[in-house]
Amino acid sequence: MTYLLVKAFHIIFVTSWFAGLFYLPRIFVNLAEVPASSVAEQERLLGMARRLLRFTTILAVPALALGLWLWLGYGIGRGPGNGWMHAKLTLVVLVLGYHHACGVLLRKFAAGQNQHSSRWYRWFNEVSVLLLIGIVVLVVAKPF
Repeated sequence: MTYLLVKAFHIIFVTSWFAGLFYLPRIFVNLAEVPASSVAEQERLLGMARRLLRFTTILAVPALALGLWLWLGYGIGRGPGNGWMHAKLTLVVLVLGYHHACGVLLRKFAAGQNQHSSRWYRWFNEVSVLLLIGIVVLVVAKPF
């Protein structure tokens, strides 16, 4: 029973974490399109982005902790024939890098140093979707 609860809460926190990672770059799209003269709108969007990044970071912690519990505590993906877990963990490290990159981009927006167009942020937004697809396929199909 404990295993199933750990697994369920891992899925809930991962889903919530990714929801934030899906939406944060959309705020960046809006920030990139705000005219420099619209200070109030820019501050509102920056505030939303800061709160979302903070909340998303808080969600990432139990997602990662519960994932470690499943991996180390229950042996999920350990032993021979579990190459999928190595690939999944590689993608998780990339998700952490993406999360960090979101924080860096937010700090650049706050400092008035954004160097990317709204189109670039639209493409950047798709990275988290591709990472999630890869992780889910690896976990469900266990192809190697």
